[in-house]
Amino acid sequence: MTRRLTTLAGASALALIAGGAAADDLTLVEVITSPERTEVLEGIVSAWEEETGHNVEIVSLPWGQAFETLATMVAGGDIPDIVEMPERWMALYSGAGQLMDLAPLQDSWEDYGTLTEQTVNMGSMSAGGRLEMIPYGFYLRAMFYNKDLLAEAGIDTPPGTMEEFVAAAQAVSELEGKSGYCLRGGPGGTGGWLMFAAAMNDSAEFFDAEGNSTMDSEGSVAGLQMMIDLYQSGAAPRDSVNWGFNEIVAGFYSGTCAFLDQDPDALIGISDRMDAESFAVMPMPVGPGGHAYPTIGFAGWSVFNTTESPEAAMDLVGHLSNPENNATWAQFVGVIPIHEGADQDPYFQTEQFAGWFETLNNPDTYIPLLPPAYLEGYGYFADSLSIETGQEALLGDLTAEELADQWAQYLTDEYAAYQAAQAQ
Repeated sequence: MTRRLTTLAGASALALIAGGAAADDLTLVEVITSPERTEVLEGIVSAWEEETGHNVEIVSLPWGQAFETLATMVAGGDIPDIVEMPERWMALYSGAGQLMDLAPLQDSWEDYGTLTEQTVNMGSMSAGGRLEMIPYGFYLRAMFYNKDLLAEAGIDTPPGTMEEFVAAAQAVSELEGKSGYCLRGGPGGTGGWLMFAAAMNDSAEFFDAEGNSTMDSEGSVAGLQMMIDLYQSGAAPRDSVNWGFNEIVAGFYSGTCAFLDQDPDALIGISDRMDAESFAVMPMPVGPGGHAYPTIGFAGWSVFNTTESPEAAMDLVGHLSNPENNATWAQFVGVIPIHEGADQDPYFQTEQFAGWFETLNNPDTYIPLLPPAYLEGYGYFADSLSIETGQEALLGDLTAEELADQWAQYLTDEYAAYQAAQAQ
């Protein structure tokens, strides 16, 4: 029977794994957690347990501390069998040679053949093309907007450009008790900064031909400045400097702010609390070059190569990822599924997904921005360094130029290390 250890952090997670895992065949760590989400995962895993006779311990780490907690666990030798792996952490563990090659699934798993090409490519983005993750879906950014707040602010048409978006956000902020933009200054906020920088720089490239980061280019700095100005002008709530996912979603469905850039997972909370007629989802506004660069991210299932049950671990990954279970999981957590033909599911053919499919169907205008998660240090950058320094900039302790310089130096150094490793 599945045992759940939920909302654990630091030493608590370490102690419970070390003290309790011996009774179980497998330990699975999830890192993007909520009680409801874990319940769905438990249901999928329980079916596999009944079928195979294995037991699985699910350990749920709070997202805000998950990166550091998992790293501490692994460094201390308390390594789970299976982990929910965000793409930006993959290079850290892959580069250290700690992840199992899942290529045997190609022959042993009957559903491997229906995985989309993108799924296999993304799962093989580290360690010289080895398949070290089965992604469970893709997060693609689009813009939610509150129709009622825009109408109240006198805005007839949703903004199509970054300039129009800033003007609309400022107009809504003139309403008493309202803000224009649900800015994500806390955990998970890196994507917003990167999209603004890419849109204003009109480029999805993170490095130039010489291997230098483009974060300190004139256009990128303008994008960072735009984010800072939105916050400092009052177009975003004052406490949004610390907001993570739950706070920005609540800020939108409560009517606190009119715009929210987020992935399909935000629909889970918003659709339950807002009238479908009062909000919509559109593609990200385009920059001066006529393009938008919505971030595309993913997470999936990886197996640590220290597992004592490699065949069972891979079999569980296959079970979690089969078309039926993946559809259930994708609909609940809000991602684009991984199997061919999934877009024909009536669930994904509703108006709620219009903004994302318009983005996907117009790749010349909406160019997906894939952060350099292949860098070993990108996980630290995305989940620690960029958050801390971004908050300093929002609060006026760093200028946009200083922020850009810090980020560019870090990413340039990481890219140089990556290139050196590739040359060996």
